[in-house]
Amino acid sequence: MDFATIGGLIIAAAAILWTQNHEGGSPTDILLPGPLVLVFIGSLGVGLMGGTLKDGLASLKALQKAFLGKPKNSGETVGVIVKMAERARREGLLALEDAIKEVDDEFLRDGLQTAIDGTDPDELYEILSAQIQAKKAADKQVAKFWGDLGGYAPSVGIVGTVISLTVVLQNLSDAGSLGPMIAAAFVATLWGVASANIFFLPVQTRLMRLSGLETAQMELVVEGILAIQAGSNPRSVAKKLESLLPPGTAVPDKKAA
Repeated sequence: MDFATIGGLIIAAAAILWTQNHEGGSPTDILLPGPLVLVFIGSLGVGLMGGTLKDGLASLKALQKAFLGKPKNSGETVGVIVKMAERARREGLLALEDAIKEVDDEFLRDGLQTAIDGTDPDELYEILSAQIQAKKAADKQVAKFWGDLGGYAPSVGIVGTVISLTVVLQNLSDAGSLGPMIAAAFVATLWGVASANIFFLPVQTRLMRLSGLETAQMELVVEGILAIQAGSNPRSVAKKLESLLPPGTAVPDKKAA
């Protein structure tokens, strides 16, 4: 589990609540159910209007990934590919048919199976590249949903403030309660801006980052599969794939078991 998103949200929320308390207010003054429901649920509803139900459900499902998802270890993937290359070099490509059953990476496993089935290298590249492009498109749509919510939330917050101010204007005769009522009216605007900048937009950025890491690993896997299919020297495969890894990424012992 990667705690970056959860930790960042806790820090940002704590900063807002601390500031409210530091300025002489109470955190409960801004934790009002009405503005919170309007901003979060209202923005979600507007976001759903801009796409299909399938898009919305996929985006909501991706929220768990944004908070709990952890990028795969590319170094471990390279180690697996090199071991496969060593075995294929010794025993032939068909010898990998049993070995790939133990591979956790579904994309790598399916790609190797396609290669074992005798698919032409150019066709194999096109198949795997198409899968990567499809994932990029799907991930882009999911991230866009959260970015859109970040754009809608401040405006929805303003709507909440206007609603509250209309109630204030209807109670001008009660001079003693005007101050607290006006203050409460601006809470919706506060949460509209805050939710966009400490939740919706960071979730979009997080999902885009995870997508970039995942698709980069998939592209690395494609290079490895094509090298295995071509019967390349395992040491050459290792050097090529390691050159594609982010700096500092450790690769396990590459010797075959």
